Amino acid sequence: MSSTHRTAEDRPSGGERPPGGGRPPSPLRQLAAASVGNAVEWYDWHAYSFLAVYFAEQVFPPGTGNSLVPLLSSFAVFAVGFFMRPVGGLLMGAVADRHGRRAALTVTILLMGAGSLLVALTPTYATAGVLAPVILVLARLVQGLSVGGEFAASTTFLVESAGPGRRGLFASFQYVSTTFGQLLASGTAALLAALLSEAQMGQWGWRVAFLGGALLSLLGLWIRRGARETLPGALTGVRAGEETSVAERRAARPGLFEALRHYPRQSLLICGITAGGTLAYYTWTTYLPTYAQVNAGFDKGDSLTVGTLSLAFFALLQPLGGMLSDRIGRKPLLLGFSLGFALLAVPLLHLVTDAFVSLLLVQCAGLVLLTGYTSIAAAVNAELFPARIRAAGIGFPYSLTVALFGGTAPYVGTWFRQSGHAGLFPWYVAALCLVSFCVYLTLPETARQKLDE
Repeated sequence: MSSTHRTAEDRPSGGERPPGGGRPPSPLRQLAAASVGNAVEWYDWHAYSFLAVYFAEQVFPPGTGNSLVPLLSSFAVFAVGFFMRPVGGLLMGAVADRHGRRAALTVTILLMGAGSLLVALTPTYATAGVLAPVILVLARLVQGLSVGGEFAASTTFLVESAGPGRRGLFASFQYVSTTFGQLLASGTAALLAALLSEAQMGQWGWRVAFLGGALLSLLGLWIRRGARETLPGALTGVRAGEETSVAERRAARPGLFEALRHYPRQSLLICGITAGGTLAYYTWTTYLPTYAQVNAGFDKGDSLTVGTLSLAFFALLQPLGGMLSDRIGRKPLLLGFSLGFALLAVPLLHLVTDAFVSLLLVQCAGLVLLTGYTSIAAAVNAELFPARIRAAGIGFPYSLTVALFGGTAPYVGTWFRQSGHAGLFPWYVAALCLVSFCVYLTLPETARQKLDE
Protein backbone atom coordinates (compact mmCIF):
# COMPACT_ATOMS: atom_id res chain seq x y z
CA MET A 1 0.00 0.00 0.00
CA SER A 2 1.29 3.43 -0.81
CA SER A 3 2.16 5.96 1.85
CA THR A 4 -0.76 8.20 2.76
CA HIS A 5 0.66 11.15 4.66
CA ARG A 6 3.22 12.19 7.19
CA THR A 7 2.65 11.20 10.78
CA ALA A 8 1.94 13.81 13.42
CA GLU A 9 5.53 13.45 14.67
CA ASP A 10 6.96 14.21 11.20
CA ARG A 11 4.90 17.33 10.58
CA PRO A 12 5.92 20.79 11.74
CA SER A 13 3.92 22.14 14.65
CA GLY A 14 4.63 25.86 14.66
CA GLY A 15 7.33 25.62 17.31
CA GLU A 16 5.17 23.85 19.86
CA ARG A 17 6.95 21.58 22.30
CA PRO A 18 5.26 18.63 23.95
CA PRO A 19 4.38 18.95 27.61
CA GLY A 20 7.51 18.59 29.64
CA GLY A 21 9.77 19.54 26.73
CA GLY A 22 10.82 15.97 25.94
CA ARG A 23 10.07 13.71 22.99
CA PRO A 24 6.63 14.14 21.44
CA PRO A 25 3.97 11.69 22.61
CA SER A 26 3.80 8.34 20.84
CA PRO A 27 0.88 7.47 18.55
CA LEU A 28 -0.44 5.33 21.42
CA ARG A 29 -0.45 8.37 23.69
CA GLN A 30 -2.27 10.34 21.01
CA LEU A 31 -4.90 7.60 20.79
CA ALA A 32 -5.32 7.58 24.56
CA ALA A 33 -5.66 11.36 24.77
CA ALA A 34 -8.41 11.38 22.16
CA SER A 35 -10.13 8.17 23.18
CA VAL A 36 -10.33 8.54 26.96
CA GLY A 37 -11.67 12.07 26.74
CA ASN A 38 -14.10 11.06 24.01
CA ALA A 39 -15.33 8.11 26.09
CA VAL A 40 -16.07 10.44 29.00
CA GLU A 41 -17.93 12.81 26.68
CA TRP A 42 -20.14 10.04 25.36
CA TYR A 43 -20.75 8.52 28.76
CA ASP A 44 -22.26 11.83 29.82
CA TRP A 45 -24.23 12.13 26.59
CA HIS A 46 -25.69 8.60 26.55
CA ALA A 47 -26.47 8.34 30.26
CA TYR A 48 -29.49 10.51 29.53
CA SER A 49 -31.12 8.05 27.12
CA PHE A 50 -30.48 4.99 29.32
CA LEU A 51 -31.94 6.65 32.41
CA ALA A 52 -34.81 8.57 30.78
CA VAL A 53 -37.32 5.87 31.78
CA TYR A 54 -36.46 6.53 35.44
CA PHE A 55 -36.38 10.34 35.66
CA ALA A 56 -39.07 11.22 33.09
CA GLU A 57 -41.92 11.19 35.61
CA GLN A 58 -39.80 13.12 38.13
CA VAL A 59 -38.97 16.03 35.83
CA PHE A 60 -41.98 16.26 33.49
CA PRO A 61 -45.69 16.64 34.34
CA PRO A 62 -47.74 13.47 33.73
CA GLY A 63 -50.13 13.36 30.80
CA THR A 64 -53.78 12.76 31.63
CA GLY A 65 -54.44 9.06 31.13
CA ASN A 66 -51.28 8.50 29.05
CA SER A 67 -48.16 7.08 30.73
CA LEU A 68 -46.04 7.67 27.60
CA VAL A 69 -46.27 11.47 27.80
CA PRO A 70 -43.37 11.99 30.28
CA LEU A 71 -41.19 9.57 28.28
CA LEU A 72 -42.04 11.38 25.05
CA SER A 73 -41.13 14.66 26.74
CA SER A 74 -37.76 13.32 27.88
CA PHE A 75 -36.99 12.06 24.36
CA ALA A 76 -38.03 15.43 22.95
CA VAL A 77 -35.37 17.04 25.18
CA PHE A 78 -32.95 14.33 23.98
CA ALA A 79 -33.65 15.53 20.43
CA VAL A 80 -33.34 19.22 21.42
CA GLY A 81 -29.81 18.55 22.61
CA PHE A 82 -28.98 17.25 19.16
CA PHE A 83 -30.00 20.52 17.56
CA MET A 84 -27.22 22.29 19.44
CA ARG A 85 -24.74 19.88 17.90
CA PRO A 86 -24.50 21.72 14.54
CA VAL A 87 -23.75 24.93 16.45
CA GLY A 88 -21.11 23.07 18.45
CA GLY A 89 -19.68 21.51 15.32
CA LEU A 90 -19.42 24.90 13.65
CA LEU A 91 -18.06 26.88 16.62
CA MET A 92 -15.74 24.24 18.08
CA GLY A 93 -14.67 23.23 14.58
CA ALA A 94 -13.63 26.83 13.98
CA VAL A 95 -11.72 26.82 17.28
CA ALA A 96 -9.95 23.62 16.21
CA ASP A 97 -9.05 25.05 12.80
CA ARG A 98 -7.90 28.41 14.15
CA HIS A 99 -6.29 27.56 17.48
CA GLY A 100 -5.61 23.84 17.25
CA ARG A 101 -7.31 20.55 17.99
CA ARG A 102 -6.17 20.46 21.61
CA ALA A 103 -7.79 23.81 22.42
CA ALA A 104 -11.13 22.61 21.07
CA LEU A 105 -10.89 19.26 22.88
CA THR A 106 -10.27 21.08 26.16
CA VAL A 107 -13.31 23.32 25.77
CA THR A 108 -15.65 20.49 24.77
CA ILE A 109 -14.88 18.29 27.76
CA LEU A 110 -15.33 21.19 30.18
CA LEU A 111 -18.73 21.96 28.66
CA MET A 112 -19.81 18.32 28.88
CA GLY A 113 -18.85 18.09 32.55
CA ALA A 114 -20.82 21.24 33.33
CA GLY A 115 -23.88 19.93 31.50
CA SER A 116 -23.76 16.58 33.29
CA LEU A 117 -23.50 18.29 36.67
CA LEU A 118 -26.53 20.43 35.83
CA VAL A 119 -28.57 17.32 34.94
CA ALA A 120 -27.58 15.74 38.27
CA LEU A 121 -28.83 18.81 40.13
CA THR A 122 -32.09 19.21 38.18
CA PRO A 123 -35.01 19.54 40.63
CA THR A 124 -38.21 17.54 40.31
CA TYR A 125 -41.39 18.92 38.79
CA ALA A 126 -43.11 18.48 42.15
CA THR A 127 -40.65 20.83 43.88
CA ALA A 128 -39.82 23.36 41.16
CA GLY A 129 -42.66 23.15 38.68
CA VAL A 130 -41.88 24.22 35.12
CA LEU A 131 -38.37 25.26 36.17
CA ALA A 132 -37.39 21.57 36.35
CA PRO A 133 -37.77 20.78 32.63
CA VAL A 134 -36.29 24.21 31.78
CA ILE A 135 -33.10 23.36 33.70
CA LEU A 136 -32.94 19.95 32.03
CA VAL A 137 -33.30 21.53 28.59
CA LEU A 138 -30.52 24.02 29.39
CA ALA A 139 -28.22 21.21 30.52
CA ARG A 140 -28.96 19.24 27.37
CA LEU A 141 -28.23 22.29 25.19
CA VAL A 142 -24.81 22.66 26.83
CA GLN A 143 -24.11 18.97 26.28
CA GLY A 144 -25.24 19.22 22.66
CA LEU A 145 -22.85 22.11 22.06
CA SER A 146 -20.06 20.06 23.58
CA VAL A 147 -20.62 16.81 21.73
CA GLY A 148 -21.04 18.54 18.37
CA GLY A 149 -17.63 20.11 18.77
CA GLU A 150 -16.11 16.91 20.17
CA PHE A 151 -16.73 14.90 17.02
CA ALA A 152 -15.24 17.58 14.79
CA ALA A 153 -12.10 18.02 16.90
CA SER A 154 -11.46 14.39 17.86
CA THR A 155 -12.10 13.12 14.32
CA THR A 156 -9.49 15.41 12.83
CA PHE A 157 -7.09 14.78 15.73
CA LEU A 158 -7.25 11.00 15.35
CA VAL A 159 -6.88 10.92 11.57
CA GLU A 160 -4.05 13.45 11.59
CA SER A 161 -2.24 11.44 14.27
CA ALA A 162 -2.25 8.27 12.15
CA GLY A 163 0.79 6.85 10.36
CA PRO A 164 0.88 5.73 6.71
CA GLY A 165 -1.79 3.19 5.86
CA ARG A 166 -3.37 3.39 9.33
CA ARG A 167 -5.99 6.11 8.99
CA GLY A 168 -8.82 3.59 9.04
CA LEU A 169 -7.47 1.92 12.17
CA PHE A 170 -6.96 5.21 14.01
CA ALA A 171 -10.35 6.50 12.85
CA SER A 172 -12.05 3.39 14.26
CA PHE A 173 -11.09 4.51 17.77
CA GLN A 174 -13.59 7.35 17.41
CA TYR A 175 -16.35 4.77 17.79
CA VAL A 176 -14.30 2.48 20.05
CA SER A 177 -14.19 5.28 22.59
CA THR A 178 -17.73 6.42 21.79
CA THR A 179 -18.97 2.88 22.33
CA PHE A 180 -16.93 2.48 25.50
CA GLY A 181 -18.51 5.64 26.86
CA GLN A 182 -21.93 4.36 25.93
CA LEU A 183 -21.04 0.97 27.40
CA LEU A 184 -20.00 2.65 30.63
CA ALA A 185 -23.28 4.56 30.68
CA SER A 186 -25.31 1.41 29.97
CA GLY A 187 -23.34 -0.62 32.51
CA THR A 188 -23.71 2.07 35.16
CA ALA A 189 -27.46 2.25 34.55
CA ALA A 190 -27.74 -1.56 34.67
CA LEU A 191 -25.72 -1.74 37.89
CA LEU A 192 -27.79 0.95 39.56
CA ALA A 193 -31.00 -0.78 38.43
CA ALA A 194 -29.75 -4.06 39.92
CA LEU A 195 -28.69 -2.53 43.24
CA LEU A 196 -31.61 -0.16 43.77
CA SER A 197 -35.36 -0.57 43.69
CA GLU A 198 -37.30 1.10 40.90
CA ALA A 199 -38.61 3.65 43.39
CA GLN A 200 -35.06 4.51 44.51
CA MET A 201 -33.93 4.78 40.90
CA GLY A 202 -36.74 7.23 40.17
CA GLN A 203 -36.13 9.29 43.31
CA TRP A 204 -32.33 9.68 43.38
CA GLY A 205 -30.49 6.75 41.75
CA TRP A 206 -30.39 8.33 38.29
CA ARG A 207 -28.62 11.40 39.70
CA VAL A 208 -25.64 9.29 40.79
CA ALA A 209 -24.79 8.44 37.17
CA PHE A 210 -24.73 12.08 36.08
CA LEU A 211 -22.70 13.21 39.09
CA GLY A 212 -20.17 10.50 38.23
CA GLY A 213 -20.04 11.81 34.66
CA ALA A 214 -19.16 15.30 35.87
CA LEU A 215 -16.27 13.89 37.90
CA LEU A 216 -15.06 11.76 34.98
CA SER A 217 -14.87 14.89 32.82
CA LEU A 218 -12.11 16.18 35.09
CA LEU A 219 -10.20 12.94 34.52
CA GLY A 220 -10.58 13.32 30.75
CA LEU A 221 -9.37 16.91 30.92
CA TRP A 222 -6.22 15.83 32.79
CA ILE A 223 -5.41 13.10 30.26
CA ARG A 224 -5.85 15.45 27.31
CA ARG A 225 -3.20 17.79 28.67
CA GLY A 226 -0.59 15.32 27.41
CA ALA A 227 -1.75 15.36 23.77
CA ARG A 228 0.41 16.80 20.99
CA GLU A 229 -1.13 19.29 18.58
CA THR A 230 -1.66 17.86 15.07
CA LEU A 231 -2.56 21.06 13.20
CA PRO A 232 0.59 22.56 11.62
CA GLY A 233 1.16 26.12 12.83
CA ALA A 234 -1.64 25.97 15.38
CA LEU A 235 0.14 28.32 17.76
CA THR A 236 1.10 30.91 15.16
CA GLY A 237 -1.72 30.67 12.63
CA VAL A 238 0.65 29.62 9.80
CA ARG A 239 2.75 26.62 8.88
CA ALA A 240 6.19 26.28 10.43
CA GLY A 241 8.98 28.04 8.52
CA GLU A 242 6.75 30.77 7.09
CA GLU A 243 7.47 34.38 8.07
CA THR A 244 4.37 36.55 8.03
CA SER A 245 3.00 39.68 9.63
CA VAL A 246 0.31 39.64 12.32
CA ALA A 247 -2.24 40.83 9.75
CA GLU A 248 -1.32 38.02 7.38
CA ARG A 249 -1.59 35.45 10.17
CA ARG A 250 -5.07 36.69 11.03
CA ALA A 251 -6.08 36.58 7.37
CA ALA A 252 -4.83 32.99 7.18
CA ARG A 253 -7.41 31.89 9.75
CA PRO A 254 -10.44 30.29 8.08
CA GLY A 255 -13.80 32.03 8.25
CA LEU A 256 -16.68 30.49 10.16
CA PHE A 257 -18.56 29.39 7.02
CA GLU A 258 -15.56 29.03 4.71
CA ALA A 259 -15.95 25.26 4.34
CA LEU A 260 -19.58 25.62 3.28
CA ARG A 261 -18.77 28.37 0.79
CA HIS A 262 -15.76 26.75 -0.86
CA TYR A 263 -16.57 23.05 -0.43
CA PRO A 264 -20.37 22.75 -0.89
CA ARG A 265 -20.17 19.36 -2.62
CA GLN A 266 -18.12 17.83 0.21
CA SER A 267 -20.51 19.29 2.76
CA LEU A 268 -23.49 17.71 1.01
CA LEU A 269 -21.62 14.42 0.72
CA ILE A 270 -21.11 14.33 4.48
CA CYS A 271 -24.87 14.76 4.94
CA GLY A 272 -25.56 11.82 2.62
CA ILE A 273 -22.81 9.68 4.15
CA THR A 274 -24.13 10.30 7.66
CA ALA A 275 -27.94 10.12 7.26
CA GLY A 276 -28.46 6.36 7.15
CA GLY A 277 -25.53 5.66 9.46
CA THR A 278 -26.65 7.94 12.26
CA LEU A 279 -30.25 6.70 12.20
CA ALA A 280 -29.12 3.06 12.28
CA TYR A 281 -26.57 3.85 14.99
CA TYR A 282 -28.97 5.58 17.37
CA THR A 283 -31.69 3.04 16.69
CA TRP A 284 -29.48 0.03 17.44
CA THR A 285 -27.30 1.41 20.23
CA THR A 286 -29.59 3.84 22.05
CA TYR A 287 -33.26 3.35 21.24
CA LEU A 288 -33.47 -0.45 20.80
CA PRO A 289 -33.79 -1.22 24.56
CA THR A 290 -36.66 1.28 24.85
CA TYR A 291 -38.15 -0.02 21.57
CA ALA A 292 -38.20 -3.51 23.10
CA GLN A 293 -39.80 -2.18 26.28
CA VAL A 294 -42.65 -0.24 24.65
CA ASN A 295 -43.32 -2.62 21.73
CA ALA A 296 -42.63 -6.07 23.18
CA GLY A 297 -43.01 -5.58 26.93
CA PHE A 298 -39.33 -6.28 27.55
CA ASP A 299 -38.09 -5.90 31.13
CA LYS A 300 -36.31 -2.56 31.81
CA GLY A 301 -33.39 -4.06 33.71
CA ASP A 302 -32.89 -6.90 31.21
CA SER A 303 -32.91 -4.48 28.27
CA LEU A 304 -30.05 -2.53 29.86
CA THR A 305 -28.10 -5.77 30.36
CA VAL A 306 -28.60 -6.73 26.70
CA GLY A 307 -27.47 -3.29 25.64
CA THR A 308 -24.33 -3.56 27.73
CA LEU A 309 -23.36 -6.97 26.32
CA SER A 310 -24.05 -5.87 22.75
CA LEU A 311 -22.02 -2.69 23.08
CA ALA A 312 -19.01 -4.62 24.39
CA PHE A 313 -19.20 -6.81 21.29
CA PHE A 314 -19.59 -3.72 19.09
CA ALA A 315 -16.49 -2.04 20.53
CA LEU A 316 -14.36 -5.08 19.69
CA LEU A 317 -15.48 -4.95 16.05
CA GLN A 318 -14.40 -1.36 15.38
CA PRO A 319 -10.60 -1.80 14.96
CA LEU A 320 -11.23 -4.85 12.76
CA GLY A 321 -13.41 -2.74 10.46
CA GLY A 322 -10.85 0.07 10.42
CA MET A 323 -7.96 -2.27 9.54
CA LEU A 324 -10.05 -3.96 6.86
CA SER A 325 -10.81 -0.60 5.24
CA ASP A 326 -7.07 0.20 5.14
CA ARG A 327 -6.59 -2.98 3.10
CA ILE A 328 -9.62 -3.12 0.80
CA GLY A 329 -10.87 0.50 0.86
CA ARG A 330 -13.70 2.42 2.49
CA LYS A 331 -16.45 1.94 -0.11
CA PRO A 332 -16.95 -1.85 0.22
CA LEU A 333 -17.66 -1.47 3.95
CA LEU A 334 -20.02 1.48 3.46
CA LEU A 335 -21.95 -0.32 0.72
CA GLY A 336 -22.21 -3.49 2.79
CA PHE A 337 -23.55 -1.59 5.79
CA SER A 338 -26.17 0.42 3.91
CA LEU A 339 -27.46 -2.38 1.71
CA GLY A 340 -27.56 -4.74 4.67
CA PHE A 341 -29.72 -2.36 6.69
CA ALA A 342 -31.94 -1.51 3.73
CA LEU A 343 -32.76 -5.21 3.35
CA LEU A 344 -32.67 -6.42 6.96
CA ALA A 345 -33.81 -3.56 9.22
CA VAL A 346 -37.50 -4.48 8.92
CA PRO A 347 -37.18 -8.25 9.52
CA LEU A 348 -34.67 -7.73 12.35
CA LEU A 349 -36.85 -5.27 14.28
CA HIS A 350 -39.88 -7.50 13.80
CA LEU A 351 -37.95 -10.34 15.47
CA VAL A 352 -37.75 -8.43 18.77
CA THR A 353 -39.85 -10.16 21.43
CA ASP A 354 -39.85 -10.17 25.23
CA ALA A 355 -37.28 -13.00 25.22
CA PHE A 356 -33.74 -12.08 26.36
CA VAL A 357 -32.02 -14.03 23.56
CA SER A 358 -34.14 -12.48 20.80
CA LEU A 359 -33.14 -8.92 21.70
CA LEU A 360 -29.48 -9.90 22.15
CA LEU A 361 -29.30 -11.58 18.73
CA VAL A 362 -31.12 -8.75 16.95
CA GLN A 363 -28.91 -6.11 18.51
CA CYS A 364 -25.66 -7.98 17.78
CA ALA A 365 -26.67 -8.73 14.17
CA GLY A 366 -27.42 -5.07 13.52
CA LEU A 367 -24.16 -3.98 15.13
CA VAL A 368 -22.13 -6.25 12.84
CA LEU A 369 -23.65 -4.48 9.83
CA LEU A 370 -23.30 -1.07 11.47
CA THR A 371 -19.54 -1.56 11.89
CA GLY A 372 -19.18 -1.02 8.13
CA TYR A 373 -20.14 2.60 8.78
CA THR A 374 -18.98 3.41 12.30
CA SER A 375 -15.44 2.02 12.05
CA ILE A 376 -14.52 4.32 9.16
CA ALA A 377 -16.88 7.32 9.36
CA ALA A 378 -14.18 9.53 10.89
CA ALA A 379 -11.66 8.63 8.18
CA VAL A 380 -14.12 9.06 5.32
CA ASN A 381 -15.20 12.49 6.57
CA ALA A 382 -11.67 13.74 7.28
CA GLU A 383 -10.41 12.62 3.87
CA LEU A 384 -12.83 14.98 2.13
CA PHE A 385 -11.35 18.26 3.44
CA PRO A 386 -7.92 19.96 3.66
CA ALA A 387 -6.44 20.49 7.13
CA ARG A 388 -7.09 24.25 7.17
CA ILE A 389 -10.89 23.86 7.39
CA ARG A 390 -11.16 20.15 8.20
CA ALA A 391 -12.71 20.35 11.67
CA ALA A 392 -15.36 22.95 10.82
CA GLY A 393 -15.93 21.33 7.42
CA ILE A 394 -16.79 18.05 9.11
CA GLY A 395 -18.44 19.42 12.22
CA PHE A 396 -21.37 21.41 10.88
CA PRO A 397 -22.86 19.15 8.16
CA TYR A 398 -22.21 16.00 10.19
CA SER A 399 -23.80 17.36 13.36
CA LEU A 400 -26.75 18.84 11.46
CA THR A 401 -27.49 15.46 9.86
CA VAL A 402 -27.13 13.66 13.19
CA ALA A 403 -29.55 16.14 14.74
CA LEU A 404 -32.14 15.63 12.00
CA PHE A 405 -32.03 11.83 11.87
CA GLY A 406 -30.04 10.38 14.78
CA GLY A 407 -31.25 12.61 17.57
CA THR A 408 -34.90 12.23 16.59
CA ALA A 409 -34.78 8.41 16.31
CA PRO A 410 -36.04 7.68 19.88
CA TYR A 411 -38.75 10.32 19.61
CA VAL A 412 -39.92 9.20 16.15
CA GLY A 413 -39.97 5.55 17.22
CA THR A 414 -41.96 6.32 20.38
CA TRP A 415 -44.29 8.61 18.42
CA PHE A 416 -45.02 5.85 15.88
CA ARG A 417 -45.83 3.54 18.80
CA GLN A 418 -48.13 6.07 20.48
CA SER A 419 -49.98 6.79 17.22
CA GLY A 420 -50.59 3.09 16.62
CA HIS A 421 -48.13 2.68 13.70
CA ALA A 422 -45.14 1.06 15.38
CA GLY A 423 -44.54 -1.09 12.28
CA LEU A 424 -43.60 1.97 10.20
CA PHE A 425 -40.44 2.76 12.15
CA PRO A 426 -38.38 -0.17 10.77
CA TRP A 427 -39.31 0.91 7.22
CA TYR A 428 -38.13 4.43 8.03
CA VAL A 429 -34.71 3.05 9.03
CA ALA A 430 -34.49 0.90 5.89
CA ALA A 431 -35.46 3.76 3.55
CA LEU A 432 -32.86 6.17 4.89
CA CYS A 433 -30.11 3.54 4.69
CA LEU A 434 -31.07 3.01 1.05
CA VAL A 435 -30.59 6.74 0.43
CA SER A 436 -27.10 6.55 1.92
CA PHE A 437 -26.35 3.49 -0.22
CA CYS A 438 -26.97 5.61 -3.32
CA VAL A 439 -24.61 8.28 -1.97
CA TYR A 440 -21.87 5.73 -1.27
CA LEU A 441 -22.01 4.57 -4.87
CA THR A 442 -20.89 8.06 -5.97
CA LEU A 443 -18.01 8.42 -3.51
CA PRO A 444 -14.38 8.30 -4.65
CA GLU A 445 -12.19 5.75 -2.90
CA THR A 446 -9.95 7.73 -0.52
CA ALA A 447 -8.21 5.01 1.50
CA ARG A 448 -4.97 5.21 -0.50
CA GLN A 449 -4.98 8.93 -1.24
CA LYS A 450 -2.61 11.30 0.55
CA LEU A 451 -4.28 13.26 3.32
CA ASP A 452 -4.49 16.88 2.19
CA GLU A 453 -2.57 19.14 4.53
